[in-house]
Amino acid sequence: MFLLEYLFKRRIKRAADNDKASFFVGGDFDAPYQRLRDRERGHWVEGAYIDFSEHELARTDNKSYLGLCVSKRSLLFFLLGIYLCLGGLFFYAARLQIMEGVAYFNLAEKNRLHVTYLPAPRGIIYDVNSRPLVKNIPDFDVYITPVDFLGSTSSVESKVAWIKRQLPSEEISARLEKILAIKQSEKGYYEAALLVDGLDYARSLKMKIESTNYPGVTIETSAKRDYFTPAGKHKSTSLAHVLGYTGKIDAAEYGQLRGDGYLLNDSLGKIGIENVYEKALRGQFGREQLEVDAAGKAIKIIAREEMLRGNSIFLSIDADIQAALERSLQNNMTVAGKKRGVAIALNPQNGQILAMVSLPGFDNNLFSQGIDEKKLAALFTDDDKPLFNRAVSGEYPSGSTFKPVVAAAALEEGIINENKSFVSVGGIRIGEWFFPDWKAGGHGVTDVRKALADSVNTFFYIIGGGYGEFDGLGVEKIKKYAELFGLNALLGIDLSSEKPGFLPTKEWKEVTKQERWYVGDTYHLAIGQGDLRVTPLQVASYTSVFANGGTLYRPTLLSRYLDQQNKQEVLNKAEIIRSNFISEKSLNIVRQGLLQAVTIGSAKILNSLPVTAAAKTGTAQWGEGKIPHAWFTCFAPYNNAEIVVTVLVEEGIEGSGITARVANEFLNWYFRQYKVSR
Repeated sequence: MFLLEYLFKRRIKRAADNDKASFFVGGDFDAPYQRLRDRERGHWVEGAYIDFSEHELARTDNKSYLGLCVSKRSLLFFLLGIYLCLGGLFFYAARLQIMEGVAYFNLAEKNRLHVTYLPAPRGIIYDVNSRPLVKNIPDFDVYITPVDFLGSTSSVESKVAWIKRQLPSEEISARLEKILAIKQSEKGYYEAALLVDGLDYARSLKMKIESTNYPGVTIETSAKRDYFTPAGKHKSTSLAHVLGYTGKIDAAEYGQLRGDGYLLNDSLGKIGIENVYEKALRGQFGREQLEVDAAGKAIKIIAREEMLRGNSIFLSIDADIQAALERSLQNNMTVAGKKRGVAIALNPQNGQILAMVSLPGFDNNLFSQGIDEKKLAALFTDDDKPLFNRAVSGEYPSGSTFKPVVAAAALEEGIINENKSFVSVGGIRIGEWFFPDWKAGGHGVTDVRKALADSVNTFFYIIGGGYGEFDGLGVEKIKKYAELFGLNALLGIDLSSEKPGFLPTKEWKEVTKQERWYVGDTYHLAIGQGDLRVTPLQVASYTSVFANGGTLYRPTLLSRYLDQQNKQEVLNKAEIIRSNFISEKSLNIVRQGLLQAVTIGSAKILNSLPVTAAAKTGTAQWGEGKIPHAWFTCFAPYNNAEIVVTVLVEEGIEGSGITARVANEFLNWYFRQYKVSR
């Protein structure tokens, strides 16, 4: 309209300019404008009456009296502009609907449809007698969904102010700013981000009610793990090393696991059984597709995929045995003024762990239910390292508990037979070096059985490194048989923190210490000293080889599990690492030596048991001027053994002391009370 008005005014001006001559030569001043008005009236008024006899201008001017007031050139430009505008609009609409239609459709669907994940209840962990060791407890969390929080009609500032009033914390405010900084192009823009977890019930209920006025803020109910010992039993902090704990997924874990269905705010097992059997315990999450309104509130459910609850795990751990073994270890260490120790009980017939105690322990609920920085720092800076699982991660010199392995190797290689004897006079001198027995003056004439019963160092010096014209095993053969018994490698227990220990070699010493290997190094290795390192689990495992007659089983904490998908219980079958690598004859000779250790030797304390047992003590030196570690490993009954017990007390002085008392006290309880009550 404005364009037509402009063109009309131009036409009037042009016509007036053409008639100016009449005015300047004395013509009538109004005549040209009168003619102009008459002419324009003829152009614009259809059917107007004109008297051609009196209107000279109309008779002589060859014009159309019905038509346009703009030139063809102006009209062409006008129409071209219209066509260009329409073409631009058409192209833009085509680009939005055809070229980018899928993207905008998905964006619209995201705004209209929300997918909500339905977490599966995490599987329960039970002991071997089906007593729960953990339960799921309700927890309340606050989530922020950026797309709804930032995109709703309500004020972002008012929502931020409301959150800060409800949750007055600088840490939470900083977390909120980080969440709201997520860009629309990033995946997290459409996902609910955890703002705070562990909210108390009263505050969560208040925020749940008020959140209806604040789109993008949701309060959800989740579950946390509560670890405990069955009612009426001794509180076992050492179970924390076995069970582990769950915690919120971190950025690195999310990057690795989001392809497996893990969510940005998910929880998962961090250590222990919770970590190793994470996939089984987690289950399969379900999903709900919801239609939401402009405020992000659900209107109706469009589709639903049901979740599958996590599998229940039944450990080989017996809660009663665990508590009794921990109680015995703790009490005896307290009396002796010691703080760090390990005790393991396992079934030698299948490798299943009956109890695993590492002291000091810790409360895993602190991690699963939220731990403050002060308590966390205290755990990490504690000199006794309560988070450290000494049973599978602690690497120590084995002391004399290694001697049964060396004796079996010497018998198997024919270095000695059951009657071969040496005279112990208190030690062996090689040049300027003296390698002592633990007993001043020596043990006299000693065969392999007596050497094991009384832990005679001289005997093992000779069969290990040789002496005079007698050739011993040598470091290579000692290493070979030690590895057959499971040393210098992971046994494969279902705990992620297991360590392999260490067996020194000539090559290692030359490279690492820049020294050649001496016969004294072989002597030290033969009695479990020097650079040799073993874990308590390894000692318990090779003790079970002598207990069961020659089979090394892979130790395990899993007894069975309940498959929720197939609704059936699945047993965990015993797994053999190797068997028949030592002859029955050699094993029996060693077993007889371990039996004599109880009847007449260094482990006589076990004579108080109602059954016959076999054992080996150990005293492990680990540094100049430092108090030795104390070892004790045994099995019972002697014929048809059903339990192996291995005890280590750091700086416990000697194996026949505190560790022997722990084993004796526990085994008396086991055979006199536990077994009787079953």
